[in-house]
Amino acid sequence: MNIYVRYFDHETITRSLDELLEFLEALREIPMTEEMVNELAEYINSDIPYPKRYKVRPRIYFILIKTTANTLEEFKANSKNANDDLPLPSFPEYPVRKEKEIRQSLLQEPREGWYLGEINFKRVILIPGTQKCQYSDTPFAAYVYANSAQECYNRIIDHLRNRQDIDPRSQFPSARGSSFTYDFIGDEL
Repeated sequence: MNIYVRYFDHETITRSLDELLEFLEALREIPMTEEMVNELAEYINSDIPYPKRYKVRPRIYFILIKTTANTLEEFKANSKNANDDLPLPSFPEYPVRKEKEIRQSLLQEPREGWYLGEINFKRVILIPGTQKCQYSDTPFAAYVYANSAQECYNRIIDHLRNRQDIDPRSQFPSARGSSFTYDFIGDEL
């Protein structure tokens, strides 16, 4: 097993403890102690697969990573492709994308019918006797007939903005946020 070592812009692949120590001593910024040499030897000879970081001084570290790569170029090529082998969650009708992109595409997916839309918004409420206002988390839910979840959201927001009892300074969340949820009910309630 080889060791990738990096200290700021200095990096290399070493094949033994001696090569590692030679590399670190050549940097001259890392004070080599007997304790550090023993820790390095223990890490190299152990079965620990995860990276190890060593403190040089406050907020200054060098890192060691065990690898099967023989050259720096091979190590970097493997690092770039390391995440390709990880299983990612998949949705059969959608390509694998980031969670925000998935939420956005689900909101805009054309699907005509009834939705139960629920929103939690910041409602401006007048404090009696002080003429001051405060924001209060206010839940609101409604059944809405719409062509998509985004249209359901838009209709709920339009309804709330047009109500006489809701101050125009109230704040409404984004459709993509967690303060708006919806369920598709179908063609009939």
